Amino acid sequence: MGRQTVSLPPHVFFVRMKILAFCGSLRRISMNAALLRAAARLAPPGTNVQVFDELGSLPLFNPDLEAEPPASVSRLYGAIQGCDALLIASPEYAHGVTGVLKNALDWLVGFEAFVGKPVAIFNASPRSVHADAALREILTTMSADTIEPACLALPLRGHGLGEDDIVRSEHAQAIRAALVRLASRVAA
Repeated sequence: MGRQTVSLPPHVFFVRMKILAFCGSLRRISMNAALLRAAARLAPPGTNVQVFDELGSLPLFNPDLEAEPPASVSRLYGAIQGCDALLIASPEYAHGVTGVLKNALDWLVGFEAFVGKPVAIFNASPRSVHADAALREILTTMSADTIEPACLALPLRGHGLGEDDIVRSEHAQAIRAALVRLASRVAA
């Protein structure tokens, strides 16, 4: 299925923009990963959403390794430096963020390029309130710029939707609109 377009207000103009997406799940059929891949297909013109699929290869955070980070951490740092904004989607595990997402964020705590980075949070299950609140607290502590109008919680859990289904669903317009709001904020 090809890329769908979104009608933009005439005053909205986007320069080339890169959004880096993180999924907090390593699960092969993760609903949050499908949501991020669908978001990449639904992105507004001029906006590229790239899913960073290497969170599982990051070693456990160790401050002793920060001076000479492992190759996977260096790739994470390069991806952060090369993006204009972040998009994070993660399930809730035991009322918190997943270990893989927390580990990635721990690697970014002392990374200057992360400070002030615009972030949108997508959630494939509005019932995941504890992880959402924990993630927002972590991002605030790390001095990220959470763009609230671009955050989105969709009731996708339990519907067996894949990436193609999400792109064709009634949720596609909400995803596009959230990405437009994120891109508009970054462009401003």
